[in-house]
Parts: sequence; C-alpha cells; structure tokens
Amino acid sequence: MAEEIKAPLAGKVISVLVSQGDSVEEDDEIMVLEAMKMETSVYSTADGKVSEIRVKTGDSVEEDDVLMILE
Repeated sequence: MAEEIKAPLAGKVISVLVSQGDSVEEDDEIMVLEAMKMETSVYSTADGKVSEIRVKTGDSVEEDDVLMILE
C-alpha cells in the first residue's frame, strides 16, 4: 500500500535528500523545507521505496501537500 509523505508546514523546498527508487526507513531524513528563515527536516513516516517525488528544490508547498509517495 502506498504511503504519502505530506508537508508538515507551508514553506519552500531547499533540499531533496533521496531519489526515486531509493529505499528509506521510518524516521530517515528525506527532505528539508525552509519556513520563516528556519530549516525544518521532513522524515519518512514508514519503511519503503520512493516511488514518486512530487516536488523539487525551489518549489513552494502548503501544509499537507503531498511531497512524496512510498511503496
């Protein structure tokens, strides 16, 4: 079953730390967002394989936007 990883807050994507096809474990850091001049790490919510990355560095996101999907 697919697991959606969503943005914890509105901000700008400053770094994507994984690529499509990578295997990740729960609590691995996968992305960094910037909001109000503070960096916020985004962590995997489950073990799985990255099947889709829906954002890229420089994109603006809103809270609860889907950032990535794990299989």
